Amino acid sequence: MSKKLTKFQIILDRGALLYLPGQVLSGRVLLETQADTAVLGLHFHVLGECTVHVPKGRRDKSYDKENYIDFRMKLLDDFDNKPILLSPGIHCFPFKLGLPVSLPSTFLGRHGWVQYYCKTSLQETSGITHKNQQVFIVLNPIDLNLEVPIMSSPLEANVDHRVGVGYIGGTVRCNVGLDKRAYVPGESILLTGEVHNRTNVTVKLLKYALIETVKYFVHGKLVHQERRELDAVVRDKIKSGGRDVLQNGHLTVPPLPPTNLLGCHLIKVQYSVCVLVEPNLMERQEAIRIPITLGTYPFRRDDENLQEWVDNYVQYPAALPVSRGTPFEVLH
Repeated sequence: MSKKLTKFQIILDRGALLYLPGQVLSGRVLLETQADTAVLGLHFHVLGECTVHVPKGRRDKSYDKENYIDFRMKLLDDFDNKPILLSPGIHCFPFKLGLPVSLPSTFLGRHGWVQYYCKTSLQETSGITHKNQQVFIVLNPIDLNLEVPIMSSPLEANVDHRVGVGYIGGTVRCNVGLDKRAYVPGESILLTGEVHNRTNVTVKLLKYALIETVKYFVHGKLVHQERRELDAVVRDKIKSGGRDVLQNGHLTVPPLPPTNLLGCHLIKVQYSVCVLVEPNLMERQEAIRIPITLGTYPFRRDDENLQEWVDNYVQYPAALPVSRGTPFEVLH
């Protein structure tokens, strides 16, 4: 930044930086100069895009990109290519833009992301160009009350898993129940479970986990998949013939974008509750996977009118996380 220009920033009117599709993005570009400053124009750019970048080796990569917003305007125009003289002091240039109604939610993954930001550039006649940008967050909401009614009903799953052969073989029977099939961030997933070890070896790992699965697509083909553990309940080992019973277990749903990133064709996000079972054998983990839906607005109680629900529903966080932990494979 030159000595003449002491301040150059983008200020959005919404302090939380969180927007829903269809809302108005408004704010101002603020300049402060210490002396007369000749410029050639002030340019403003709003960009929303999804990028997928999956390495395939040292040199090769799978890459794809799609745009959701690409809006450009001049906040200060150099008519007839004549310089514009900014006097010393503070200069404010407002902007306002209606966001499209079909924007996918902001998402940051290891190999792809959906991001939105404003950019601005100011070019002095001396050849110096000043640039700045401001990220903002988009949340495309899912109202669970508009989903199929069965989503609010309890769910039970039962699986018999055969492990080993001969004398050391046997069956691990898993029963798990959820209080419903769809949730919002901040809620707890209420769990019940029963695992019966009918093998001749110890089950050395038993864990109930909330799992996020991210799928990356390039030119319509699935090129990579990653899974991340969001919360877990770890139980004791189960000896041969033993049984583990879980009552009133819970998994907390952290701040996350809704299921599937509606409007995005390159990244799909899914959530599931998994029961991970690992016998004391040379075998990989096995799991019961129960898909769940993650929405934005929770189910409304039968005795709760619309206004009460609007006033009391579990509020979505003012901002999504700006970084993510390293994903790792927890299932096979």
